[in-house]
Amino acid sequence: MLEPSGMKWFQTGRYPRFIRVMSTRWQRRVVFLLGGVAVGASAVALALLADRAQAAFALLLGEWRYASLLVTPLGFMLAVYLTNRYFPNSQGSGIPQAIAARELDDQAARGRLVSIRIAVGKILLTLLGLLCGASAGREGPTVQVGASIMFAIGRLSPRRQPGLILAGAAAGVAAAFNTPLAGIVFGIEEMSRAFETRASSLIIASVIAAGLTSLALVGNYAYFGTTPTMLRTGVDWLAVPVCGVVGGLAGGLFSRIVIAVAQGLPGVLGRQAKQHRLLFALACGLGVALCGLASGDTIYGTGYTQVKTALEGGVPLPWSFGVLKFAATTLSTISGIPGGIFSPSLAVGAGLGANLAHLFPGAPFDAIMLLGMVAYFAGVVQAPITAFVIVTEMTENHAMVMPLMASALIAYLASRLVCPEGIYHALAKGFLRREPVAATP
Repeated sequence: MLEPSGMKWFQTGRYPRFIRVMSTRWQRRVVFLLGGVAVGASAVALALLADRAQAAFALLLGEWRYASLLVTPLGFMLAVYLTNRYFPNSQGSGIPQAIAARELDDQAARGRLVSIRIAVGKILLTLLGLLCGASAGREGPTVQVGASIMFAIGRLSPRRQPGLILAGAAAGVAAAFNTPLAGIVFGIEEMSRAFETRASSLIIASVIAAGLTSLALVGNYAYFGTTPTMLRTGVDWLAVPVCGVVGGLAGGLFSRIVIAVAQGLPGVLGRQAKQHRLLFALACGLGVALCGLASGDTIYGTGYTQVKTALEGGVPLPWSFGVLKFAATTLSTISGIPGGIFSPSLAVGAGLGANLAHLFPGAPFDAIMLLGMVAYFAGVVQAPITAFVIVTEMTENHAMVMPLMASALIAYLASRLVCPEGIYHALAKGFLRREPVAATP
């Protein structure tokens, strides 16, 4: 009598092995999906709390406009103290830490850059910075928070999960901006210069889970609203290379300054800034407050409200907005407080585009602003694909895809003339040098 094939398969031990393999695969899928949901919920919570923090600071300025001269410097100093004392490696945007964690092979070394403790500190200190008027964003911190959450969830699994930090970072961008495609592109172009093919579907699943969680909690929205603007005549298209060159050079200058300060300025000034970090943060905070007073209190926070109003309502930005926002963002970034540069960079680019729009009086004002946004952002991060995809998704303007793409590429090339290396990867090397464990090739 012949035995059923299934019984024979079970007796040979192949059936239990098949169950184990399938169990491991489903375990990986569940880890990525649950992580995506957690990242999406964290991004929404940080977004809502960030809006409350900025509103509270605006309310304070409404009561006493010169309060920033006291609150902003002391707030910067407190944020840097808490960062160095209780939450080391949570300073800055958090994206360099996530990149460095991916390149490390030791789990303990990774845990010093991405962990639940750092995620909690990142959220609290980012909110503190916005509460005292820092020109900072919440999107970069969301990347480190997302990477920390995914890494922590992955440690609960008995098997090592490849691509978890990358998935958490990509999900963080997707949930923070409500831009799922930009999250995937950011993971490929910026976080991973060598994308893991075998983990790509799980990373996309994490982005989808984070995006759906954000949609379920706050609904569908375009980050900067919607604008149907487009370039019309041939003269209008001259704005593409002009914005690309000017935005790229300005973005490269910002990156060059931040990298130079992070690596240590030469001479007495550099030594004093390194030895007296609290006083340096205090001075940076005072500089931000002065920029705020000169701008009529428009450069504090992310710059989201000012840019959205200009794009949707056609309200032109003040001529000094771009320059003062650039200075305030630079001071906030080099001070050492936790905070991102995504939204502030887009705001600087919008101000830059508003100034360049005067050179093209017949062109749509908001179209030139979009070109300025994508050019400056591409110049800062040196990730042109991410730049034009994220601006396109945030404004739901697909008519400007080609001009945005061209301007971003020109800006990338111009930026490299000033800053040969991208800001995130250059800063990531600083974190790698501090770790005793060598990075993987």
